[in-house]
Amino acid sequence: MKKLVIAAFSILAVAAPAFADSKPSDEEAKKITEALAAAGYSGGTMEKETEGSGVFEVDDAKDKAGLQFDIKLDKDFKILSVTRD
Repeated sequence: MKKLVIAAFSILAVAAPAFADSKPSDEEAKKITEALAAAGYSGGTMEKETEGSGVFEVDDAKDKAGLQFDIKLDKDFKILSVTRD
């Protein structure tokens, strides 16, 4: 049983970094900021999904009323979804 747990942990430890998100480049961040501003949002924490989807995420962006949203954008910086926090 102990060997099974160690083997499972080892597999997860190796696979987990493959699914980590990264920071968008400065140019990508600028385009994300512009897309959000055009839709009435600002701020938030930007991430680029590294699973090959080309999707960008902005966590905790705010609208003009101060409400928080999680926003996903496609590789062309078009908003795919807006979810209220």
